[in-house]
Amino acid sequence: MPGVEAARVPRHIAIVMDGNGRWARARHRPRSFGHNAGRKAVREVVEACLREGVQVLTLFAFSSENWQRPKDEVGALMGLFLRALDKEVDELHGHGVRLRFIGDLAAFDEALLQRMHSAMAQTVGNDALHMNVAVSYGGRWDIVQASRQAAAAVARGELRVDEIDEARLGQWLSLAELPPPDLFIRTGGERRISNFLLWQVAYAELYFTDTLWPDFDQACLREAIEDYARRERRFGRTSEQIVPVP
Repeated sequence: MPGVEAARVPRHIAIVMDGNGRWARARHRPRSFGHNAGRKAVREVVEACLREGVQVLTLFAFSSENWQRPKDEVGALMGLFLRALDKEVDELHGHGVRLRFIGDLAAFDEALLQRMHSAMAQTVGNDALHMNVAVSYGGRWDIVQASRQAAAAVARGELRVDEIDEARLGQWLSLAELPPPDLFIRTGGERRISNFLLWQVAYAELYFTDTLWPDFDQACLREAIEDYARRERRFGRTSEQIVPVP
C-alpha cells in the first residue's frame, strides 16, 4: 500500500457491515436488494486484504439479535447466504482464503449448516487470508459460552477456580488462535460496537465512516488503514515508553 509500510498494516481487521437497508431504501428497493449489493463490497475488501498483506478479516454478517427482524428479511438473508456459499467459496478457495463461520451455528437450518461446514472443510488448508464470518453471533454470547466451558472444566476437576484468568478464559473464545483485531471498522454512520467481538476488540483502533456498506470499496479500506497507520498504539503505556526520548 503506497505510503504505508508493511509493519503498519493491521494484521487483523474486523468490520461491521452496516447500511445495506438504507442504501436500498434510497433507491426505492427492498432491503434484500441492499444485502445482495453488499456482496460486491465483501469481494472488494477481500481482494484488498489479500493484496495488502492483512492476515485476518472478520466480518459481522448476522448478529444474534438479527433473528428479531421481519421474517421476510431473515428469509431473504438466509437465501443470500446459500447463494453466496454456492457462488463464492470456490473463488475464495482459489485465492488461498480460509473461510470460517463463528457464532451459534446450531440456530441455522440443516441445509445452510451443511454448506457452512462444507465451505470450512474445503478451505481449511488455506492461509493467504483467514476470513471469519460472524453469523448468529454476539459478543456477550461468546463470553458466556467461554465461561460455561471454563465452569465445565472446573466441574470435571481439570481446572481450579483460582486458575481462571484472562488467558485461560480466552482460550475458549471465538478466534482464540488468531491475533486480536487491530482495526475495527463500522460503515453506515453509526458510532457503536453493537455487541461485536466485545472481548477481542479491547485494544483495537476504532474507525467509523458514513459510507454505506455497498459503497465501501478498496479506496475506502485504504483510507481506514492509512488512518490506522497514523495512530500511536500504547496498550496502557506512555508515549515515551513506545518511542523513548533521545
